[in-house]
Amino acid sequence: MGKEVFFFVKLEEKKQIVAALKDRFDKAKVVIVTDYKGLDVAAINALRKKLKEAGIEYRVAKNTLFIRAAEDTRVALIKDHFKGPNAVALSYEDPVAPAKILSSFSAQNESLEIKVGMLEGKVIHIDDIKALAALPGQEVLLAQALGVLKGVPTALVRALNEVPVRLLNALNAIRSQKEAA
Repeated sequence: MGKEVFFFVKLEEKKQIVAALKDRFDKAKVVIVTDYKGLDVAAINALRKKLKEAGIEYRVAKNTLFIRAAEDTRVALIKDHFKGPNAVALSYEDPVAPAKILSSFSAQNESLEIKVGMLEGKVIHIDDIKALAALPGQEVLLAQALGVLKGVPTALVRALNEVPVRLLNALNAIRSQKEAA
């Protein structure tokens, strides 16, 4: 009887984990699957700290739980990659940050392998993740976009201001010519 109670408690825990992962998979803009085999606890903790500082979750679970949680979500596209020791990085805001952090960390720690990812419902492979990591961060991109948007009206105002100035200069030139004549 004790074993049966333990089995049901464990089953309920697994159901809760799957439900929580499914919720996270639904909300995430980007999910990146990594193989952390060979990393020691200190390295994993350092990676988790870097990711957490950027607002990114790094979750480790059994593959069966990842696969069940992925069902009926966009992450189902990559569920075949849940083999071996896996962890997932989940970002709800900035899709570039996890790619940058994981790429940088894997360059320093060859034991971390970036396997595949999912970005807004599309599968992204390692080359795509590296390209994503090469992009500037969200704040930089927003600042660049704001600069472009600010530059367009400024240029328009300058161009519109030049029309009356040129007209005034032409009228002054004509007046000067008539006065001289």
